Amino acid sequence: MILQKALLEIQIFEKKVNIKCLSKGILLGMLLCCSIICLQAQSDKKIEVLIVDGFSNHDWKQTTHVVTRILGKSELFNVSVTTMPLEVNGEAWKHWNPKFHKYNVVIQNTNNINDTALRWPPKAERKLENYLKKGGGLYILHSANNAFPHWEEYNRIIGLGWRNKTYGTAIQITDDNKILTIPSGEGRSTYHGPRNDEKIHILNLHPINKGMPKIWISPDMELYKFARGPAEELTVLSYALDEETGIKWPVEWVVEYELGKVYNSSMGHLWKGELYPLGYRCIGFQTTLIRAVEWLGSGKVTYPIPGNFPSENKISLAPDNLK
Repeated sequence: MILQKALLEIQIFEKKVNIKCLSKGILLGMLLCCSIICLQAQSDKKIEVLIVDGFSNHDWKQTTHVVTRILGKSELFNVSVTTMPLEVNGEAWKHWNPKFHKYNVVIQNTNNINDTALRWPPKAERKLENYLKKGGGLYILHSANNAFPHWEEYNRIIGLGWRNKTYGTAIQITDDNKILTIPSGEGRSTYHGPRNDEKIHILNLHPINKGMPKIWISPDMELYKFARGPAEELTVLSYALDEETGIKWPVEWVVEYELGKVYNSSMGHLWKGELYPLGYRCIGFQTTLIRAVEWLGSGKVTYPIPGNFPSENKISLAPDNLK
């Protein structure tokens, strides 16, 4: 639209002055300026993000609020929210119809681990699958990785999740940083120990973690152990060492699902009664959140690594006022 308007102005200008008097160079220069303005307008366009919430054993309302504020500080996104009605098979539930196709990224913030009767309408499930198959982006936010074992395509989408030991494979990282798969039935069901300050080790370079320290501290974090699933088209981005057992467990991974991109991480725990916990105040988590959502929505990352990013030996926290 900007370029069309600029061309119209040139046409008007042509009528006011004899265009023959203008050199081709001047006219080309005017067109070049119009193109630059148009490209600048495109680069300033924000990424459209939709958070899906409504139920979880975690504090999903506060999680949505905090994530919205963190993303908002970057000025890269327009964030919207859709909340699923809780009365399954009720009229509002049946007509809940998220318009995923209008968004560049969907953030999944629902979890039915304590009540498996809570689930999305089948129509919404199919819509998310189709959205991803056509190239959409999906961020699996912490406990969303626990959700929907009944939904087979969701298991493929998330790659690894909170599942029983009889479902799918688990992944460990070996001492020489190779992937070790643990077959279904071996090891344990998914679990985590007490929250801890975990050292995040980058395993595979990716636009999300480019420029980050190879090791940095994420405070007050749950380290998932024996996350299980199909683990198809999956790349582990980082891991943390379980000091009790000496086992390296994945922390972040990305999944290619058809044409879509999925980011999954155990970071981002926010329990009931918490407002802005250390895990969310962590500059490392906030930076990773912003960069992951930008990558999911645009295929590139422009958000810079801040100078106060945490290091191997130092936690870095944002002020506790969430401004």
